[in-house]
Amino acid sequence: MVWLRNDLRFTDHQAFYEACSQYDRVLAYYTFEPNLYSDQQWGFKKISALRVQFILQTLQALKEVLNKNNISLIVEQRVAAEGIPFWVQHYDVVQLYYQKEWTFEEQEIQTQLENRLPEKVRITSYYDQFLYHPDDLPVTLEQLPEVFTVFRKRAEKEMKVRPLIPMPKMLQQASLLEQDFPLPTLSDFGMQPKKLSSQSVFPFSGGTAAAKDRMASYFWKTNKLSFYKKTRNGLLGTDYSSKFSPWLANGALSSRMIYWEVKKYEAQVKKNDSTYWLIFELIWRDYFKYISLKHGNAIFLQGGILNRSYDWNTDPSSVERWVTGRTPEPFVNANMLELQQTGFMSNRGRQNVASYFAKNLKLDWRIGAAYFEEQLIDYDVHSNWCNWMYVAGVGNDPRDRVFNVAFQAERYDPHKTYQQRWLQKKLFE
Repeated sequence: MVWLRNDLRFTDHQAFYEACSQYDRVLAYYTFEPNLYSDQQWGFKKISALRVQFILQTLQALKEVLNKNNISLIVEQRVAAEGIPFWVQHYDVVQLYYQKEWTFEEQEIQTQLENRLPEKVRITSYYDQFLYHPDDLPVTLEQLPEVFTVFRKRAEKEMKVRPLIPMPKMLQQASLLEQDFPLPTLSDFGMQPKKLSSQSVFPFSGGTAAAKDRMASYFWKTNKLSFYKKTRNGLLGTDYSSKFSPWLANGALSSRMIYWEVKKYEAQVKKNDSTYWLIFELIWRDYFKYISLKHGNAIFLQGGILNRSYDWNTDPSSVERWVTGRTPEPFVNANMLELQQTGFMSNRGRQNVASYFAKNLKLDWRIGAAYFEEQLIDYDVHSNWCNWMYVAGVGNDPRDRVFNVAFQAERYDPHKTYQQRWLQKKLFE
């Protein structure tokens, strides 16, 4: 059995490759953990309807691929520590594979599960969400640099990105399952379907095929990759950035798949600062995964990995005005409304609204991070919480900067085109 979480793909997948190499029959298992849909500490849920819709699309696409390879997908809505032992016993599973996770809640689920499995079940887990594999680090985890630039330079000089994992062999025996597992609907989670705004800069579907289509378009059909560094701070349109992050977040796309496609593009089309910069961003993503691996639960604490004290407040009315886009800063408001209606926000927008939240409003940054966790379709626990720490001054930024939001708006939205899109034009008349 392959237990799936944030690795919803068949391509470049260590667990599927190993399982199909070793066994004639393989099951895949995915569950929507019930705690995702209950209110959290600050009144937000852990997931929004838009992200659930995107995951459902991803699962549907994966299910079709697995079926073609005679692998059945069990989909449930109960805790994995109950569901997996049930199916393990029912189908006499002898081997469980999964991708390693290390943040607190995921670790807790893993521990509970492993304690409930019969002793005969062998467990194999992999680090399979990195660009640079942890086993290839030139330093111990304790020695991992606290400044990104130091890490990046060492990684680029001393580490190599591993090749893609081969495609799993096709199984010859048909599925074991006596039943099909239809995917749940939003109403099963107590959610209403949410229509994506027509203004969304991410109008794409979930799943590896959709991700590969996007890569083909952004790289090969339009050559937008050649201009990525110049356009990446944009705010409008689908092509100011790669938009790979939602597929990366749930694992429909791996960072290795992107890296090797960039290398192919550099060899066949053009190598420049822009092609490098996309890899640079993948290294940032890796770095935050390593930071959370090194520091553990500190990334969720108010003082962050620096254990630095600020005079934070938790004023609910200030939080509400920020969430609903009713602050004195139109640029912040526009970005927050985009997030609310599309589940997406540009990197430039994220930095500004987070800085405004933590540095101007002096609100506890963890509240902002928790709201992003609920809303973002590309939510990744490591990137989200480490980026919020970074901006709040309790993470890996040695400069502890404050964004001048008005200046940023003037620089990146000089004609107020973006703000007018998300706010009403009358605000500028």
